Amino acid sequence: MSTEPAYKAIARKKLEQLESRIPKAWRLEGQWIPTANRLQRAAICHQLTRCLTEPLFEQALDRASELDAHFKRTGETMGPLHGLPISVKDTYDIKGIDSTTGLACLAFKPATENSPLVDLLLNLGAIIVAKTNIPQTLGALDSVNNLFGRTLNPLNRKLTPGGSSGGEGVLVAMRGSMIGFGTDIGGSIRIPAMCLGIYGFKPSTGRVPFGGQMSGSVPGKTRVSLQPVAGPIARSMSDIDVVMREIVPIAELYGEDSIPGQWGVSETPLSLTKPRKFTIGVLPSDGRIQPLPPITNVLNEVAQALRKVPGVEVVEVPIPKALGDCQRVANELMGLDGAGHMADLLESTSEPLIPWLQTRFKRGTQKTLAQAYATQGRRSEIEKEMMKMWTLSPPSTSGFQSRVRRVDAIIHPIAPHPIPEHDRYNAVGYTSSWVLLDYAAGTVPVRKFTEADLELGKEMDGRILSNWDKRNMELWNSNTVDRRVYLDSPLSIQVIAPRLHENTLFEAMCIIDRAIDADIIYDD
Repeated sequence: MSTEPAYKAIARKKLEQLESRIPKAWRLEGQWIPTANRLQRAAICHQLTRCLTEPLFEQALDRASELDAHFKRTGETMGPLHGLPISVKDTYDIKGIDSTTGLACLAFKPATENSPLVDLLLNLGAIIVAKTNIPQTLGALDSVNNLFGRTLNPLNRKLTPGGSSGGEGVLVAMRGSMIGFGTDIGGSIRIPAMCLGIYGFKPSTGRVPFGGQMSGSVPGKTRVSLQPVAGPIARSMSDIDVVMREIVPIAELYGEDSIPGQWGVSETPLSLTKPRKFTIGVLPSDGRIQPLPPITNVLNEVAQALRKVPGVEVVEVPIPKALGDCQRVANELMGLDGAGHMADLLESTSEPLIPWLQTRFKRGTQKTLAQAYATQGRRSEIEKEMMKMWTLSPPSTSGFQSRVRRVDAIIHPIAPHPIPEHDRYNAVGYTSSWVLLDYAAGTVPVRKFTEADLELGKEMDGRILSNWDKRNMELWNSNTVDRRVYLDSPLSIQVIAPRLHENTLFEAMCIIDRAIDADIIYDD
């Protein structure tokens, strides 16, 4: 009698299914790479990096034929995204296709309907070419699981592509799809974008339809804990503009969780009598983990470039004390159910944890309603304190205290370290804190890590602020890492705007992107 864990047989069968969906003519043999169309490119991307979970090539070809026939018949496109090849993270349901989230127990259980965002994209004329790889449980910052294996970073196979939308980031970076859609609850859009040197855009909740996704958690959990959001991963700001300007105005017609919105209209009221500059704040740290020297340096470089831009004011933002508490509260909210449901799913096929989760995931105790109230109460206190980062009350002679906007957007590290080796990502608080607050946030690539960056600063041997700070130092000090592994990897910054200020975020990211190019910070 076989004692093989059930997950292994399921994984073999699932991989066979994946490989069978790549036509023989598109399979790599030796060193030969054929001239390929977009679907062939996606197939090649996967064979080099393991970025896909569900190749949808046959369906995509059928869809392309349908779009061609429509155009020939009517002389009109199906929609503004007519024929645009798009990929989505494995979590998005597509009728007839699995949404395993990297768990063996969820394989061969195809979705019965499309997620709202998939329906919206199809209605706009897009072609869904593939679903992409994620980490087991969606709770890791590498994209590796026992079903599909580990997704590799095409820029440097020793470094992580990030997670949990890592497969999405890889496919977009390698031009296997024109634009991708990920999800973000701890940084899962912004971190892969950082790791691949591309752009990630995390809106606030409700701006892009999120429903109809498989998460592996108890239905309804995110309504009482942290609520993830959907958003694009792209190779340019103009690509983000192309999809967001079509999605935002009609999102509420598709997503039960979506809200009315406009694209291209500033959320900040402007005075008709007192023109003011677009103000960008510089937030150097979260106060708990010291950024490594290259991270501080690249943030300062961007600030200097912005100071040369007409109409832009750059100011320093004091580190709010409440920011240091965000990650703890976020962790408490994500752990309200004690991870019992996820543990049950893993145990149902005797599936082992991936390396990064082995010291981070365990079955816990469900929190009581009173404990949940207390945590949400602390969240409200943090939200109130963090508002002071954005607004100020000028002196008044009327007796009434008015408020004005202090800064429009903020630049901040995405992580306090460069792109690390596999299973060494640290300090998710630099991204998850903004999910707790539901702020809009994005990733802008700046330049590559250079020889000069290797010489920045000496060993990090100063005061240790936290256990996370100690781990972060290990990603710099010579006795725990060879810094040369970072050479030529992308260095990026995070841009943050207030809740539901996606237009402000987009404007800030464009200003920063142009400033970087004008200052020739970016090194191709």
